[in-house]
Amino acid sequence: MQRKRNRLLLMLAAASMTIMASPLAVLAAEEEAYQPSMYATFWALLPPIVAIALALITKEVYSSLFIGILVGGLFYSGFTFEGTITHIFQDGIISVLSDSYNVGILVFLVILGAMVSLMNHSGGSAAFGRWASTHIKSRTGAQLATILLGILIFIDDYFNCLTVGSVMRPVTDKHNVSRAKLSYLIDATAAPVCIIAPISSWAAAVSGFVEGEDGLAIFIRAIPYNFYALLTIVMMVGLVIMKADYGPMKLHEDNALKGDIFTTPGRPYANAADDQSNPKGKVIDLLIPIISLVVCCVIGMIYTGGFFEGAGFVEAFSQSDASVGLVFGSFFGLLITVILYLVRRVLSFRDCMACLPEGFKAMVPAILILTFAWSLKAMTDSLGAKEFVATAIQSSADTLVMMLPAIIFLVGCGLAFATGTSWGTFGILIPIVVHAFENSNPELMIISISACMAGAVCGDHCSPISDTTIMASAGAQCDHVNHVSTQLPYAITAAAVSFVTYIVAGFTQSAWISLPVGIVLMLLTLFVIKKKVGTAKN
Repeated sequence: MQRKRNRLLLMLAAASMTIMASPLAVLAAEEEAYQPSMYATFWALLPPIVAIALALITKEVYSSLFIGILVGGLFYSGFTFEGTITHIFQDGIISVLSDSYNVGILVFLVILGAMVSLMNHSGGSAAFGRWASTHIKSRTGAQLATILLGILIFIDDYFNCLTVGSVMRPVTDKHNVSRAKLSYLIDATAAPVCIIAPISSWAAAVSGFVEGEDGLAIFIRAIPYNFYALLTIVMMVGLVIMKADYGPMKLHEDNALKGDIFTTPGRPYANAADDQSNPKGKVIDLLIPIISLVVCCVIGMIYTGGFFEGAGFVEAFSQSDASVGLVFGSFFGLLITVILYLVRRVLSFRDCMACLPEGFKAMVPAILILTFAWSLKAMTDSLGAKEFVATAIQSSADTLVMMLPAIIFLVGCGLAFATGTSWGTFGILIPIVVHAFENSNPELMIISISACMAGAVCGDHCSPISDTTIMASAGAQCDHVNHVSTQLPYAITAAAVSFVTYIVAGFTQSAWISLPVGIVLMLLTLFVIKKKVGTAKN
């Protein structure tokens, strides 16, 4: 009797679990199978387009990004109230802030903000400014020094933006270089330099997307064809030496010569200017923290890639976790900085700790914009923007073969501009290119992979919702919309020359011919612009 009772209880328990689990399984299946009616259509690109257009029109980035997120939520839910709210907050904002990679980037930002605050209060930044004023004699020299430092710090674009900004801001301010121009120089030596550096987090990412091939070898072979990155560097140097500023940037530079480095009323970082005058500060109070930061971040990145477990240096970089590595490196950089200032008695322990929340507050605008930008990307992903672009590219892979690198470049520009992510863009396009050309035309495959990377970087460079663009604004302590509006004409110029160069590369399939053509065309373009617009007095 007892055995029958136990068997009956087991059967009832099993039946209960089945009944309870069945609606959950149905709900899970329905949730997994759900696709909005606008999935993988052009409408998937509309939310970021709305956000970008509003940001450029209203000059206000927070509400513009949120409206773009709202449009994405409405499209996904079919214009239902509950579905829209749930998707925006649960699948959007809360989801991106729960992502470990994103949280790592935010922690890195906060630590960098604290380090910048420490260096300012120690007098290290002011001491470096005084030292630089005796060695860098002109505005041209200050801008060239910024470009050189940006090229040297090629490990990671996030790290580049904030480090170059904190080091060179006192120097460029001293020589009346506008914050908008500083932002451009920082942004143009971030992603465009990382995408042609074999030892960088970007090289690691690209290598991972080239399935079935030697990713790093292909990345190195693709460098001479990465026209946007190479021509952007040529353009920066040409702009500085030829003094050929144009568009909104010319107004900012003209005003900077008169003493106004901000130009517009919106100057969110004006109160964070480096006006601390600690008489104990010396140049080493800036150099040692920066050098420690570079070394520790490199060690942190190769640590996450398994370098201390037997992996080679290049291999460790190729499989590193940039988010975690930068957090590790920046933490130890901060620790070394605090110890240095305590040993030198530049700052007291209480003063050092007071810099931590101050650095956090300085990074709040960048953190808020990044959170909204990531949420907007989540909206476009849920609407199938990647699938829409992938289908469009794959359908044209068999036609206009010689023009395909130029077409891929334009598609990469548009997708990265709309989504604000270059990694996501070449993550979509590179596998398609490899599949289309790996067995038919290996050289055209290399050129097309370069076009994917160049287009992704170009769109990322132009987009106001790109995290690199946001961090360049933060690093230069420049109003974000000012940075975007002044940089856009420069980026479009480089993109136009790159597009023509990719047409040449598609027909010649030779970097020895196409790259010199692109460089000459870029210099001629700057020369014509200088003749038409004139040059600002220096």
